[in-house]
Amino acid sequence: MAASIRKSEPVQGRSQTHATFEVENLNPTPGSNNGCRSNRFMEDGVLLTWDDLWVTVAGGRPILQGLTGYARPGELLAIMGPSGCGKSTLLDTLAGRQGPKTSQAGHILINGRKQALAYGTSAYVTQDDALITTLTVREAVYYSAQLQLPDTMDNSEKKERAETTIREMGLQDAMDTRIGGWGAKGLSGGQKRRVSICIEILTRPKLLFLDEPTSGLDSAASYYVMSRIASLNQKDNIGRTIIASIHQPSTEVFQLFTNLYLLSAGKTVYFGSVSAANEFFALNGFPCPTLQNPSDHFLKTINKDFDKDIELGFANGIPTQEVIDILVKSYKSSDIYQMVQKEIAQICKKGGGALEKNKRQSGFFTQCHVLTRRSFTNMSRDLGYYWLRLGIYISLSIVIGTVFSHIGMGYGSIQARGSLMMFVASFLTFMAIGGFPSFVEEMKVFERERLNGHYGVTPFVIGNTLSALPFLALVALIPGAITYFLPGLHHGYQHFLFFVIIIFACMMLVESLMMIVASVVPNFLMGIIVGAGIQGLMMLVGGFFRLPNDLPKPLLKYPFYHIAFHKYAYQGLFKNEFLGLTFPNVEAGNGGSPTITGEEILKQNWHFETAYSKWVDLSILFAMVVFYRVLFLIIIKTTEKVKPVMVKFMSTIRKERTQVTVNPSATPSATPSCADKGRWL
Repeated sequence: MAASIRKSEPVQGRSQTHATFEVENLNPTPGSNNGCRSNRFMEDGVLLTWDDLWVTVAGGRPILQGLTGYARPGELLAIMGPSGCGKSTLLDTLAGRQGPKTSQAGHILINGRKQALAYGTSAYVTQDDALITTLTVREAVYYSAQLQLPDTMDNSEKKERAETTIREMGLQDAMDTRIGGWGAKGLSGGQKRRVSICIEILTRPKLLFLDEPTSGLDSAASYYVMSRIASLNQKDNIGRTIIASIHQPSTEVFQLFTNLYLLSAGKTVYFGSVSAANEFFALNGFPCPTLQNPSDHFLKTINKDFDKDIELGFANGIPTQEVIDILVKSYKSSDIYQMVQKEIAQICKKGGGALEKNKRQSGFFTQCHVLTRRSFTNMSRDLGYYWLRLGIYISLSIVIGTVFSHIGMGYGSIQARGSLMMFVASFLTFMAIGGFPSFVEEMKVFERERLNGHYGVTPFVIGNTLSALPFLALVALIPGAITYFLPGLHHGYQHFLFFVIIIFACMMLVESLMMIVASVVPNFLMGIIVGAGIQGLMMLVGGFFRLPNDLPKPLLKYPFYHIAFHKYAYQGLFKNEFLGLTFPNVEAGNGGSPTITGEEILKQNWHFETAYSKWVDLSILFAMVVFYRVLFLIIIKTTEKVKPVMVKFMSTIRKERTQVTVNPSATPSATPSCADKGRWL
């Protein structure tokens, strides 16, 4: 327990003893396995260093405080610490994924120089497994291989690469098993995590980041996953630099790590080899009890969340905050820290090759083709995407057709036909919002793959659009036929086809609108609320519930009425139904005409614009579909470009505050070569 440990008396030469041990681990002898591995991988690998790294949030509260360390090829670095200590923040910062609400300061170098991580060089495995649940393991990895690997490779080579990667992660027995989700049982948590890793190592990246790869797994699954990760270098002889944030590894998992970066409240408690960590804690008066997992001991020692509860049972214990301060100060004043600084200086002095973007990636048309096929497969297997909606649409259409059956050609049928058209254009298409949850899940996969540079935004939009067309056509055709022929609407197949096409266009519009909502409001519940609210507003000002000439000006008439797609859907359907028909005129006894034409009904009863044909209304609807899809594309691309600019802007604004307020006693860097060559984040 952190509160029960007793600080021993200072040991003479304590720091020197530990530093000597650490020197041997920082600079392995040529005869050691670690040394051979480092020498073999150092030239072609990626050396990542960070010096005096600070990360703060709004208000100047620091999350990371002056961190310094490095990661070398052929080694596995574990970032450990209690919850909220900054593990994921450090990992995101090193990977260049920090959000716009934080500011960064310090030097992050790649091969001793200022450069950005390029596609094909690095990969990031997120804590959440964002995968397409309807695909099998083989399909998920193979589709990803087709997207990431260059067109110069044959499909057979890509397939072989995918299957080899699957076998490397021990998933050969689950190749044809679907990943599974809420609707169907599939892979276990550990298997899903390994699928995520498979997808990211297809390009054989030299730098691999993993955020909590053992989260939610039992000890056996955790060891299996981490052992596969640790053995990647031996499998393909690539000197990978692997950095993983991990919460509380078992003894077996802990022994797989090469180096340990221990954090508490954003401060460095220890950085060095795993084998020397026990000695560091012991020499500072906090030895690990016999037969206890070292990682458990380290986390108990520096976890202050439950300090008060622990102290109730240990009156003579030292407060955890004091223990943390002792370890932090001891590390900063030790020879270990000085050796870390010298190692970073040597890396900066030696430098390395500049990272070149891997241009050997699949082409634009290949990405469009693969994403279309993958999305089509997902939509065809996901019951909630279209099939459930189709069943509900058919049931509802039967009810609608029954309610309006034998509508007739009397004067009373005018209002009935209008109500039917309104229901079809409004409420029937409104239900297309039901596909939003499935699309949100697909967006999560897109965001993960896009951040790792698997493909472009434009191919994703094109692929999603093309794959949805046959399903939307089916959903529009079958319910549309039932709704049209049961009531006996305007005879003629050309009128029926126009009716179906209008429904198809409206459904595409609703889905396009929800895509925009998903890009702005990614939360599932909030997205449905916002999307439903927007559609409700468009219905109200579309020209049925309140005639166009009676809409209040200027806001509801201009611009809402003219930008609401319901206006053009109503007008197109009404023109298609009424033009060419005549109905009895109930006012004929007062000297009026015995009949009333459909054009007169559109002008007098509905105040619709008849100066242009129904095909213009249909064209406007499809133009709005294109506009919404392009707007969705622009929003995603703009977000990608604005985010790094905002990060840089926020960092510039807070840089002086960080230097003066957060780190007033900062000493000059011990590695001037790094400062000269580094970047100020």
